[in-house]
Amino acid sequence: MSIHAHPDDEASKGAATIAKYAEEGVRSVLVTATGGEEGEFLNPAFKGRDPEELPELRMKELARSAEIIGYQDVELLGFRDSGMPGSEANSHENCFAAVPLEVAVRPLVAILRRERPQVMISYGERQVSYPHPDHLRVYEVAKVAREWANDPTFAPELGAPHWVEKWYWSLWVRARFEALSNAIAAKGIELPFRMAEREGDDDLVTTHIDVSEFIGVGRAALLAHETQVDPNSPFWFALSPEELAQVYPYEEYHLVGSPDGYQETDLFAGFGER
Repeated sequence: MSIHAHPDDEASKGAATIAKYAEEGVRSVLVTATGGEEGEFLNPAFKGRDPEELPELRMKELARSAEIIGYQDVELLGFRDSGMPGSEANSHENCFAAVPLEVAVRPLVAILRRERPQVMISYGERQVSYPHPDHLRVYEVAKVAREWANDPTFAPELGAPHWVEKWYWSLWVRARFEALSNAIAAKGIELPFRMAEREGDDDLVTTHIDVSEFIGVGRAALLAHETQVDPNSPFWFALSPEELAQVYPYEEYHLVGSPDGYQETDLFAGFGER
């Protein structure tokens, strides 16, 4: 199970990993916390469109992206996009970051108890380089929901208790970004400087997943979010899937609670056959 803040996050974070396991027959469920209502039309082809259309369009894009990646189900927590830090959207009564923690956690507990995943992926505790309120809340909610889903005294009407055995954080790995940015620079393309300054999570990596055969899936899923992505963006599309696989064929994660020095190449390591 992967937990994301907005439609399109599932395409830019870990899509190739999910595609790899879907190919192996693993059931994967996508949980999306908000509807992405604070997004904008970022594709020039949508210039002049009515902003009121955006929420409905984003739900259609989410469904297409999830199908491309290989998710078997999409679950919506039903909260509103909180917007960027300091924006007016932060004060909306139903925004994900502002509702009481238990209100935010309950629907995820219900999903965990119904789906009973072995593995859960969310964002991590360290988010200083991109402190979006909804991304921060995904971490908080995932952490609490994992505990409360296993507590028989919490909301027994939501189903039988379930413990998610492995909880992973998706990471921003600087080594990966540097390898990709160098390859893009070799083509004479300059990336935004602010991205080059982002702090990396390289020291947190416990898990390297070889996704060389599935990198193109993430690209296709991202393009499915056509309102949100300029198809001519050099950041996302300067390198072909084949070039991406040659330059950096991995997606990396941190396994919560793992001992120092722990390394693995499979999210299901330790489970035997799946």
